[in-house]
Amino acid sequence: MTGRSFRVSADIGGTFTDLVFQDAETGVCEAFKVLSTPHNPALAVIEGVEKHLPEGSAVDFFVHGTTVGLNAVLTRRGARVALVTTKNYRDIYTIQGNDRGEIFSIHWRKPRPPVEIPDTYTVAERINAKGEIETPLDVAELDAVVEAVRGKGYEAIAVCLLFSFKNPAHELAVEAYLKERLPGLPITLSHRVSPEWREYARTSTTAMDAYAAPVVRRYLDTLVAQLSSRLPKGRQLHVMKSNGGAMTAAAATDMPLQTLLSGPVGGAIGGQTLAAEIGKPNLICVDMGGTSFDASLIIEGKPSASNEAELEGLPIQMSVVDIHVIGAGGGSIAWEEAGAVRVGPKSAGSVPGPACYGRGGTEPTVSDANLVLGRLDSSNFAGGSMTLDKDKAREAVGALGARFGFSTEAMAQGIIDIINAKMADAIRTITIRRGIDPRDFALVAYGGAGPAQAVALAQQLDIREVVIPVMPGAFSAWGMLQTDVRHDFKMTYYGFWHQIDAADLAEKFAALEAEGTGYLEKEGFTSAEISFERFADFRYHGQEYVLTIPVPAGAIDMAAVRASFDEAYDRQYGHSSPEAQVEVANLRVAALGTLARPGIPDPAVLGRTAPRDRRVYFDGVEHDAAVLNRDEFAKGEAIEGPAIIEEATATTILPPDWRAEVITGGQLLLTRR
Repeated sequence: MTGRSFRVSADIGGTFTDLVFQDAETGVCEAFKVLSTPHNPALAVIEGVEKHLPEGSAVDFFVHGTTVGLNAVLTRRGARVALVTTKNYRDIYTIQGNDRGEIFSIHWRKPRPPVEIPDTYTVAERINAKGEIETPLDVAELDAVVEAVRGKGYEAIAVCLLFSFKNPAHELAVEAYLKERLPGLPITLSHRVSPEWREYARTSTTAMDAYAAPVVRRYLDTLVAQLSSRLPKGRQLHVMKSNGGAMTAAAATDMPLQTLLSGPVGGAIGGQTLAAEIGKPNLICVDMGGTSFDASLIIEGKPSASNEAELEGLPIQMSVVDIHVIGAGGGSIAWEEAGAVRVGPKSAGSVPGPACYGRGGTEPTVSDANLVLGRLDSSNFAGGSMTLDKDKAREAVGALGARFGFSTEAMAQGIIDIINAKMADAIRTITIRRGIDPRDFALVAYGGAGPAQAVALAQQLDIREVVIPVMPGAFSAWGMLQTDVRHDFKMTYYGFWHQIDAADLAEKFAALEAEGTGYLEKEGFTSAEISFERFADFRYHGQEYVLTIPVPAGAIDMAAVRASFDEAYDRQYGHSSPEAQVEVANLRVAALGTLARPGIPDPAVLGRTAPRDRRVYFDGVEHDAAVLNRDEFAKGEAIEGPAIIEEATATTILPPDWRAEVITGGQLLLTRR
């Protein structure tokens, strides 16, 4: 059929790349999986689009999440960066402030920054804390940087001068001087990347942006060149940002740091949409794919977020959705260490993949263990696009079991139990360790491997309800289609809250909103499509760290905002001090550009096929389990365990004492009988 138009999203994982195609008119979605291409992640996306997009149709909107920049940082394969900073402040990045990390650990090692002392250059200049120029910039000293770039082969430059967030004049002058002499070389300025205080964190953020920039740009250039012809004239490719919004690929090349955590955030945005649809505002969202396990929270209908992240022990000043990531997935390898079995974080990935993929892998993985236990269908994996080799899975798992005197099935169950314990502990990190009771939440499980482990995780955490969304194996990709364009703007604005003039505060917010309006208008948004969210960073006088509090639109009610801070502080720490003085540190504005999207119809229900069953192990005991197709059950119908519920992108495991019911939107609600 020709003339159709689709909204397309892609989630690039370590093992699979998930794609969702949504009909731009009807809203009907289809999900597909292709094996990832680690040597060039864009190729898997291009392959998926070319293979599955109906002939003669067009891509109306394209958004994707990528871990290219993140992987470049984690594997230390980023650009070679020269750092330029203020004279006599060369060591800020190396000293790393007073960030000692684990203060009681004798094994703690200082994180190694991507830019070290030999690659740091200084220039004579000085702007004070009020933004006044005390020492003019000596541009002649930049000739040493030019010479070093030409002699040492630097691929990018990071510029972070003292108090440039108050007055960027010197950073702009440095950029102009270097661009004239080093045309085409990427230059990152701190006042653009992070215009707020804390010199070490701002330097770290700037250096990280410069380090990832060339890698991200090369990747985006490849993707844009291959896919732009599919888009209508004037439309651009979009990339997920770490804050849960989207931005154009052109904007991403200017702000590569914003893409670092873009891969996992689609699931959190999908969780936000799901919370509203099913009427459950508090959710624990877990995404278990082939390589990693990502956990995030939806609290009162909104994703839990932060204004600072940490990567490899180094701070990054940017708005991010709080996501806790560990190395645990279907491809996680089980191995022996010191007489014990470990599972992960090393993954078989897509090449060679688990032993059961038949692509050369020989080490046992979580997927191999699930196949041995009868939980996966060897002939109907990934919607029938792959056939799994059960003999190779048994051989790999059995070899590890033999070293410990276990049967193949017992070893497989042990692998599953270990990985479940690791994932449950990851969930405790973002709940119990923050004073949050997981029993007050429903668990939403997705990713290709998530629904298979969901009930076991819920039982470990005493969670009573589990939700398996529609198309769970591609839920993160689906969530990307529910987002809007978002750009964050901020400024340092310090003072005691009770002494601040409300009119001056409103003026500062208006300036940030004007900046956001200009940015979104350049991307084609009209005033009717632009909206804003305002925030301020607060702390009690004498404290170091802040809480970010919403400031409602319209006239600012100073007393109400202060009360909101006390309430938030009490929720976070279990107490508050309404009588104490409060300081404001930063102002923030999120500029939102609303994207048109169709409604989401309920999934079609297929005719019932003949019943099947097979022998499946649950907690080490073999049962006869019904094997059912999820697409054959309508809203209100229930499934009693033990059962295996199959669909194109994932398999849901329903133990003997659990039941599943199809609820609003075709979601599955699992509860214990």
